[in-house]
Amino acid sequence: MKILTAQEMSEADRRSVEMGVPIATLMENAGAAVAKFCLRHYANEGTVVVLCGKGNNGGDGFAAARHLAQAGRTVRVVLLGSVSEVKGEAAVALERTTPQPDVEVLEAQSEEDLEAALDGAALIVDAVVGTGFKPPLRGLALAARELFAKTAVPVVAIDLPSGWDADSLEQKAEAFRADAVVTFVAPKLAHVFGHLTPGRTFGPVVVAPIGTPEAAVVSQTELHWAGASKALTEAPRDVNGNKGKFGHVLILGGGYGKAGAPSMASLAAMRAGAGLVTAAVPREILPTVASIAPELMLEPLEQDTEGLPLDLLEEEKLAESLKGIKVVGIGPGLGQEGTTPEFVRGFVERVTLPMVIDADALNALAGHTSLLHDVVKKAKMDGKPRTIVLTPHPGEMARLAGLTVKEVEADRIGLARRFATEHGVTLVLKGWRTLIAHPDGRIAVNTTGNPAMGKGGSGDILTGIVTAMLGQHPDDVARAVESAVFLHGLAGDFATLAQDEHTVLATDTVGHLYEAFRSRVVDADGFTWIAGMATNHSKEQG
Repeated sequence: MKILTAQEMSEADRRSVEMGVPIATLMENAGAAVAKFCLRHYANEGTVVVLCGKGNNGGDGFAAARHLAQAGRTVRVVLLGSVSEVKGEAAVALERTTPQPDVEVLEAQSEEDLEAALDGAALIVDAVVGTGFKPPLRGLALAARELFAKTAVPVVAIDLPSGWDADSLEQKAEAFRADAVVTFVAPKLAHVFGHLTPGRTFGPVVVAPIGTPEAAVVSQTELHWAGASKALTEAPRDVNGNKGKFGHVLILGGGYGKAGAPSMASLAAMRAGAGLVTAAVPREILPTVASIAPELMLEPLEQDTEGLPLDLLEEEKLAESLKGIKVVGIGPGLGQEGTTPEFVRGFVERVTLPMVIDADALNALAGHTSLLHDVVKKAKMDGKPRTIVLTPHPGEMARLAGLTVKEVEADRIGLARRFATEHGVTLVLKGWRTLIAHPDGRIAVNTTGNPAMGKGGSGDILTGIVTAMLGQHPDDVARAVESAVFLHGLAGDFATLAQDEHTVLATDTVGHLYEAFRSRVVDADGFTWIAGMATNHSKEQG
């Protein structure tokens, strides 16, 4: 699913008309989609107030009001301005709505009018301004925003919460409060980067199809939504499948006082579907790691007096340890003491298996990222493409790129794209809206996850899931990594729904992976859930 700018969305509408789908049809379908969402997810009693602007967003609102009334709801349309100011297709939509017996149309000319019109509402639909709007809000729209902030009535925004710039990459904006957002055709930049629906658990942001021809949707952003790759996990497994077909992965890490990191990564890899998981850890912590699950296999690493691996790079030992292994995840709890960084670099250089590099293994590459470029280039010349996935948080990314964290955060998209393409790797840059940058320059934006996941061990869990997904889908690297990131965040969302964002531990997300796998990003009504959880949002929550 492509991510569009406001101009690209406008061009998609123009091309739709050229291809025989008029704006009136798109508007009608948009209104019907909003009404369907409201009827499905919000209580069916009380008055629905549809607050409309004079443009096409208002037209979508007029159409939604008519469909809600036809479904038996009592609807009050509140127009910011006068009926005579509504023009074009929006005016046609308003004319079609006015004759409905259960629709009351009011003109709001003052803040007092607005306050009176909102009184008694059970649900509010925000149809004031949409994708084409450029901030700031003014006049009555600004007054309406202040009124929305004071009410506890659920608000469903059409296209965007009014006041939000569709091209904004910011988390927050001076916009209307929204509990849910229904947009159309494809997400815009603000839908994936903005925090549009704050709350204890994030509210829904959904995309509805409205009949726009696929060929009309063209984007130059080279950004797409990571959640679409979850389809990779939704096909039933082959009935003749066995553990050998689902990948044998190796988690390499651990050290004195850091047994938890490889344990969590290994547990996550098992829960994410890997057929076999082996943890290669120093002998001293072997019993602790073994206790994580009886299904886990173990490879003891011999140590020197500092607890560092001595012999894994020896030819015979290396061949034996990697026998049957499909993917290696390296770094969790490995430490940076002594010769460990040299060990990591030697391992990356010599082992040509698909590899997920995280934590201390990333730090070992700081100042040595040319190694990545060299091994990827050599593999390409040998005709055996090399898969390397890096999963840094902003601090680790800063060390890899020789920048400050502030500089990393100032240009996340540009930096991720440059690093991935220059080094030929897949880069998972963690943070609010984790980015998955691919070697060809494309970037997927992940929209799952929440602040509860800001706990020690979350990165180790992600490493395990990514490693497992690569083991199961070695020929579909991009979607394997994107789906892993999406599933990790979604499991964290389910964990937060079950607990509280203060109490969730990294291992709790593993316990909710089954819900993430079972969840569907496209629901029975055809809505694609960019944010929120389709299986758990209900009328009671609304």
